[in-house]
Amino acid sequence: MNLTLDNPTTVAAPFGDRFAHVARLDLPGGALLMLSGQVGVDDAGAVVAPGDVRAQSERIFELVGGLLAAHGATFADVLHIRTFMTDLGDLAGYAAVRDRCFPDAKPASTTVEVSRLFLDGAVLEVEVTAAVRTG
Repeated sequence: MNLTLDNPTTVAAPFGDRFAHVARLDLPGGALLMLSGQVGVDDAGAVVAPGDVRAQSERIFELVGGLLAAHGATFADVLHIRTFMTDLGDLAGYAAVRDRCFPDAKPASTTVEVSRLFLDGAVLEVEVTAAVRTG
């Protein structure tokens, strides 16, 4: 068993290098990927379309896709999604974007409403767990 913490160049570095984007646990026959929560920010760290759940969802899944790809995974390898939203009234907008990433099998999912996120204007944060087969 081997654990690595990674910040792939496919996504801008985390704020202040305070955390790793990906924790990868290599196991016989594959790896478990735990992705840090992603918010809808551009490469400079500015919130994309403050308050707009659809635009931020698009950006988040673009970031998640880049992190997965850096470790040889795709959305088909996602086991679980955990979503934090500032307004569950925005769920339909988020779900419309998320469902495009998972057209067939839907991963396990948890969605909760929170009072706020760490960046003003951010309306959701998404964490992903994935399993990728190797060899």
